[in-house]
Amino acid sequence: MGKISHHEVVQLLLQLSVMLFAGRFFAEVARKFKQPAVIGEIVAGVLLGPTILGMLKPDWFLVLFPVGSSSGVVLAGIVQMAVVMLLFIAGLEVDLKIVWQQGRQAIITSLMGLLIPFGIGFIFPYFLTDFFGYANEGERIVFALFMGTAMAISALPVIVRILMDLNLFKSRIGLLVVASAMVDDIIGWLIFSVILGMIGRQVDISLVNTILLTVGFAVFMLTIGRGVLNRVLPWANKRMAWPGGVLALSLALCFMGAAFTEYIGIHAIFGAFIIGIALGDSEHFSERAKEIVHQFINNIFAPLFFVSIGLRVNFIANFDLLLTIVILVIAFAGKIIGSGLGTRLGGFGWKESLAAGFGMNARGAMEIILGLIALENSLINEKVFVSLVIMALVTSMTSGPLMKWSLSRKWKT
Repeated sequence: MGKISHHEVVQLLLQLSVMLFAGRFFAEVARKFKQPAVIGEIVAGVLLGPTILGMLKPDWFLVLFPVGSSSGVVLAGIVQMAVVMLLFIAGLEVDLKIVWQQGRQAIITSLMGLLIPFGIGFIFPYFLTDFFGYANEGERIVFALFMGTAMAISALPVIVRILMDLNLFKSRIGLLVVASAMVDDIIGWLIFSVILGMIGRQVDISLVNTILLTVGFAVFMLTIGRGVLNRVLPWANKRMAWPGGVLALSLALCFMGAAFTEYIGIHAIFGAFIIGIALGDSEHFSERAKEIVHQFINNIFAPLFFVSIGLRVNFIANFDLLLTIVILVIAFAGKIIGSGLGTRLGGFGWKESLAAGFGMNARGAMEIILGLIALENSLINEKVFVSLVIMALVTSMTSGPLMKWSLSRKWKT
């Protein structure tokens, strides 16, 4: 095993310390303005990164984040681990019982909320590749598929938080939105993982076999795997130290699932997401255990990931106003029309249907994770990435107020 020098160890520890301090400080500032912590953490990264510090004090920036150093490679590994764990806790949020309870209505809402934004998000980038800055004609369809998926996916943790803030989580419309977002996330991440599998494949397994193995893995973990977990967890709760035992066991399973899907050619995040669903859906994985895992990841690894977003690109140099507006319009139109129509077809009134469309429109951290992975795989350029990050922030900030506005209006029927 290689080793990094004494100087690089100091550098790495300093990077982690500065990122956590800045992320926490700006997350608290965001909370003061009743905004999600992720917004403050990204602002911290923008201030520490090439956009502000790199422009005002380039020497300081290069001392703190030197290009090509071993500490940077280790930091990139920690950030990669953070992404895997973020998808793991996103999976823990998925409650399959709610999906089954909502049944037909959730399926209609989620399918319309997937197909319409996916279609709109696919068509424009496919026919306007120059506008979206995609030069590789050979992978045009893969690029358009990614943009379609980016427009179709929702951010379940943000949606759950918004519904709780509005006291709608246990309501009929609230449960429908949550169930639909869960189905959207499962299908959306599966499609995205397959898209990533179509580019830069470095495995010997064919794409068809990869897809079959992926579907088989998901079905296995949500049926037989969940049954095995229901037998293992009571033993772990009884025999292992609390909460260290459950924490170690759940993260070990998370990394094992992530390693498996990465091995078969699907991104590691999908394995972590499925393991999260299987564990979170078990009656023996208590709310207290979930809370401990959430606290550990949300307060240590999530800030490191979101601060690192600002370190990746220059948000001023890569900001394209027209591109950002177009992506915002496509994102808003596709999700609100699709999810709204689906909810209406499911038997709800126009007021609730529009509110559901606004609720499903929140992209949050999921969109940023998806955009970063696409950027790392050269599927999108830095301008599209910046526009996607802005879209994720704007949709998350407006989702709650728009839901509240829609439900408070008196609509003519």
